[in-house]
Formats: sequence, C-alpha cells, structure tokens
Amino acid sequence: MVFTSRILFFATKLPKEEKPMRKFLRTGFLDNLRIHVKAGHGGSGLPKYGGKGGRGGNVFIQASKYYTLKATDRLIRARKLEAKPGMNSTARGLIGTVGDDLIIKVPTGVVAHDENGIVIGEVNEPMSRLKIADGGVGGCKETNYCGKRGQARTIILDLKLISDIAVVGFPNAGKSTLLKAISRASPKVAEYPFTTVRPNIGIMGFKDLRKITVGDLPGLIEGAHQNVGMGYKFLKHIERSKMILFVVDIQGFQLSPKHVYRNFLETIVLLNKEIELYNPDLIDMPAMLLINKMDTPGAEDTLKSLYSKVENLKNHLDEFPEEIRPDNIVKFLDIYKVSMQNMRHDEKELLKYRIRNALDKCTSEEEFENMGAEPVFKLIEQMKKNSEKVTPLLV
Repeated sequence: MVFTSRILFFATKLPKEEKPMRKFLRTGFLDNLRIHVKAGHGGSGLPKYGGKGGRGGNVFIQASKYYTLKATDRLIRARKLEAKPGMNSTARGLIGTVGDDLIIKVPTGVVAHDENGIVIGEVNEPMSRLKIADGGVGGCKETNYCGKRGQARTIILDLKLISDIAVVGFPNAGKSTLLKAISRASPKVAEYPFTTVRPNIGIMGFKDLRKITVGDLPGLIEGAHQNVGMGYKFLKHIERSKMILFVVDIQGFQLSPKHVYRNFLETIVLLNKEIELYNPDLIDMPAMLLINKMDTPGAEDTLKSLYSKVENLKNHLDEFPEEIRPDNIVKFLDIYKVSMQNMRHDEKELLKYRIRNALDKCTSEEEFENMGAEPVFKLIEQMKKNSEKVTPLLV
C-alpha cells in the first residue's frame, strides 16, 4: 500500500507533456531571419619597414533565385558568421594579404535592416550583393600599425516576395482555389471557412512560354494594417508585385457572429482601406477585380443591383460608414465574375488570359521585348469564340 502511494505521489509530480507545435508554425513559411555577423579584423602592420597589414574580410549577402530564407537559415545554423582576418605584415611580405570575404546566400527580394530598423539595402536581382559588415582596416602608420576590429552587428533579413501578381482578399473568398485553378500550385482548399496561413506562389504557364508568377497572400481582416490577424505580416509582399488581384465573395464576408457583416461592395472598400492604411502608394498600383461564387443563390441579382457602384466607387463613398471609407479609390483595369469552384478547363484558360491581359495593360513595351511576348487582346477574343459556353464577361 505504501509502495503504491509513493508511485502515485511521484506520478503527480511529473511534468505535463507539452502539446506539439501546430504544423504550420513548425514547418511554415519563413520571411524574417535575424543573424549576427562579424567582419574580419585587420592585420598588424610592421613599423620597422613601414609594412601595412591586410584588410579584414567583409560580410556580404548575395541573392540567388534558388534559395529560400529557410534554406539560408538551415545552412548558417550553428555556424559562426565571421569573415577571415587580414594577414599581418612581415619582412617577407610587407603588404599583408586581404582576408577572405564571407558571402551569405539569400533569396531575391531580401531587405537588410540593422537592429534599430534602419534599412541597409536590398538585393532584388540574382547574383546582386550587399555589404552588411565592413572589414577592419589593416595596420598602417595612421593607425599606429595596429589592425582595426571588423564590424560586428545584428542584421534582420526581411523577405518581400517578388511576384507579378499579388492576390488579396478576405478569408474564404476563394484565393487558394484561384491559385490552384490557374497554376500547378496545390494550396489547401476546403468546403469549410478557413484562411491561408502562409503565402503560396504559383506560376501561370502559357503556350507561347510566357510565365507569370502569382502570390496568394493570407486573408486580410479589418485592422490588418494594425497587425490584427496575419495581415500586417504579409501586406509587405504586395510592394514588389506589378499588379494586385482583388478576390471578393459575392455573398460578402463576416469573420464571426461578433463581427459586423459586410456585403461584397463593402469588402472591396475595406480591402482598399486596409491597403491604403498600410501604404498609401499601393493604391496607385494596377489592379483587377474578381467577383467569385457567382453560382451561389441570388448572386446574379446582387451583382446586377450593385455593379454600377463597383464601376464608380468614388461617387458612392458617402454611402459607406466613415470608419471604412478610404481617401483614394483603387482603379480596376478589369472586372470579371467567376465561379471558381466549378470551372471547366476552357473557363480556367480564359481566366488566365484575362488576368494576363490586365497585367499586360500596365506593362511597358520594353518589358514586352525582354519577355519575348506579345499582348493577348486578339487571343482572348479568339478563345471567347471557340468556347461553347463560358462565364459571361463584365466589360
């Protein structure tokens, strides 16, 4: 009896097993990395002969299109990020050898900040380099022949995705379904309401070998600009895109019974407002609007009654509550209604070319030459004629 009591006593003292970390937090998308780097110190000079020590190695980050921040983190983990020191001046070599630089490979689109949040620079093109720590000066007459210490600092690497199109919308609007329909990406989609928790990148391919990258960002909610939900963390990815693709649910959106229901027109205005509050310059970016779930009950009647306001939001701002009213209204290059859940292959292809067409409207002739592509206005008209039954276009 005593023995059993002791077992029970110690069993109550055992620490409770911790719940495993949720999968998306354990293996999820990484777009921010904090590292500590140290440049090489300068070599000592030789006073007797006036010899000069070698400069310490610098620390650089170098962009590569084959890297992710997660890969960078995995490669540098448990490593001392130090550049090599400069060699001392000797009687046989009066000028010391310069220390080897340390080069850290990162994905394109990385912005480097110091620990005070001051931007050091960014690398947006493959093979481009940015110096993030200076090597120490080699010992010479001006330094009393003493080598100087290399710069040691903490650096924050902040990734901003570089995609042609950024897809934004409220949770469950159909953004992931869109990405799955127009590319080979396989984001999670489901019948129940949920939102993407990390960005997904898909590539739209075309017969003329043109490729367009599409970024599906986590759903925004009211207050995203103040870091409510996951919005602020991922709104930064819009900045590097060429066009914003708004996806809205024709039935509107309500986050929970505690929140206010917003009709589909109010969701457009709210998305406009949240992006404007985050960065007013983003409102001037080219944009396209997709009105989704047109196969739901009453969708056509709802759209017919509100479509004139969609085209002229600026003239109807007084009808919206003041707290969601933006100062500037986004201008849509194209408005298209879809039912992405039940799209046929020809409808998906037409949607791809419609998106491409909108993107091409904001693409310069010089960029077209670099891509080796042509605008697709005529191709869209041909596809509309060849398709037996396609989703009606709003023009």
